[in-house]
Amino acid sequence: MNDTTAPTSLGQRLGQHRLLWPAVTLLLLLAVNASFNPGFLHLEWREGHLYGSLVDILNRAAPLVLVSLGMTLVIATRGIDISVGAVVAIAAAVAAWMIGGQVSGGAPRLPMAVAIAGALAAALACGVWNGLLVARIGMQPIVATLILMVAGRGIAQLITDGQIITIYYAPYFFIGGGWLLGLPFSLFIVAAVLVLLHLALRRTALGLFIQAVGINPTAARVAGIRARRLVVGVYAFCGLCAGLAGLLISSNVKSADGNNAGQLLELDAILAVTLGGTALAGGRFSLAGSVLGALIIQTLTYAIYSLGVPPEINLVVKAAVVFVVMLLQSAEFRATVRSAIRRPAVQELRA
Repeated sequence: MNDTTAPTSLGQRLGQHRLLWPAVTLLLLLAVNASFNPGFLHLEWREGHLYGSLVDILNRAAPLVLVSLGMTLVIATRGIDISVGAVVAIAAAVAAWMIGGQVSGGAPRLPMAVAIAGALAAALACGVWNGLLVARIGMQPIVATLILMVAGRGIAQLITDGQIITIYYAPYFFIGGGWLLGLPFSLFIVAAVLVLLHLALRRTALGLFIQAVGINPTAARVAGIRARRLVVGVYAFCGLCAGLAGLLISSNVKSADGNNAGQLLELDAILAVTLGGTALAGGRFSLAGSVLGALIIQTLTYAIYSLGVPPEINLVVKAAVVFVVMLLQSAEFRATVRSAIRRPAVQELRA
């Protein structure tokens, strides 16, 4: 009896797993790319590096993955941060200004370590600012982060003097364009952040506290959780992740553009987090789901460009795919579909 019921229960658990549809969507997108591009899945070891479309997708998705991890914790506490794109621009501008625009071979204005620390400190300060507005002042998260979303672009442009700062310092390029053990260095940065965050959430009570605040902030405070400090902390971490993304992007393109760096990245991050199964109402979250969501968006972008889809409908195609995936993730939608399918069958049996 147990042998016959075990597979059914296992199938039900797999069918109800929050990562099922994101994983299926990613596999389908990979299959579509492979069907139109025979060399899509091909990996080649050349000059000590691993090359291929899959590696390129992972490398280009790294900034979005970082921002999505920070956004996951913010959304898990019933918040939202639409300023991460501006924070990316601020961090890139600070790093580029500190390094300076010397020609190749020239020394940087400040040591690279100082420039990196300054950029991350600026991003962390932006996150703390957002957290204080939400937790201490009591502003709605979307309003609080909208302030920095608007002002942050102006701050980045003030730092760059309204110009695109070109970076010529070669060691800085390693952050977003270097290789380590045959793989892009950006992947190691993402992996380090993901592992440390996973350990912090699973090996300590931090994950439980975040869930408690997201489910019921008032009850969490009554239970002794310092909810306001926790909220400030998750916004600070989100800002830090955006700062890391800014370093990757500016290093990869060898410049800092205060106007366009990180443009609409906040929307992609929110989409990635929701695609991964994190509830916008707070409480339930998934780091692995957010990573899958970011990879879905980057793979979809790769497919759109490789298939030659006109740029005018890129956003429409992306929105359509996201809409379908969100419907498939909805338990209410699946229940409605099942009832619609069963109703004709029951009527036939009665007839």
